[in-house]
Amino acid sequence: MTTNPNNLPKVIFFDAMGTLFKLKTSVGSIYQQYASKYGVRANDHAIEQAFFRSFKSAPSLAFSPGELAVIKEQEFNWWQQVVAETFIQLNLLDQFSNFTDFFSEIYAYFSTGAPWCLFPDTVTSLQKWQDQGVELGVISNFDSRLLQVLTDLNLSQFFTSITISSLAGFAKPNVKIFKIALAKHQIKAAQAWHVGDSLIEDYHGARNAEINSFWLNQDAGDLNLENQLPNLSSLG
Repeated sequence: MTTNPNNLPKVIFFDAMGTLFKLKTSVGSIYQQYASKYGVRANDHAIEQAFFRSFKSAPSLAFSPGELAVIKEQEFNWWQQVVAETFIQLNLLDQFSNFTDFFSEIYAYFSTGAPWCLFPDTVTSLQKWQDQGVELGVISNFDSRLLQVLTDLNLSQFFTSITISSLAGFAKPNVKIFKIALAKHQIKAAQAWHVGDSLIEDYHGARNAEINSFWLNQDAGDLNLENQLPNLSSLG
């Protein structure tokens, strides 16, 4: 899908993880590496599968607006429960010499740029749109650690707004998080585009908010939907 460059939006919103950047290696591999330091031996593929089951069954990563320190504690506790449930499924939680220290260590690791890498066309694509005077924003079902990750990956400079589910109180595909992001730019939905890799959370979520939505589907072809993109650089 190639858009008409003469009909640019005022703002383009992007999902973060899976759209702008990805993990250098699998969640299971990272957890296995850190768990081994605390006496736990497990297959990384088994950890990976258990993690995604735990993650998908967890409540939305969104909290009532409040003091940042309180929300950060809620974020920490939310992720700790997800990770604990991951190892409970594998009957390994009791084998940790200190699960609290293990979790604190990986939680801090994921708050940096170290485990993440950019997609090859992320910077050039963002720079292209910024040079054309289009405002850029992020809408992500992440937590407040995303701010540091974007800084470490040298992406913060591109974004006028960053809307994070844990801070906004709503997670995609809830239309309210999209409306919160639109309000930051004081624009109507018709003046914005949204790009993300999740069919439900990003593509349908944004469409339900009446935003022109693009699905970043690197396995393009498995679904015949309007506005599919094989990569960011194909947008425009």
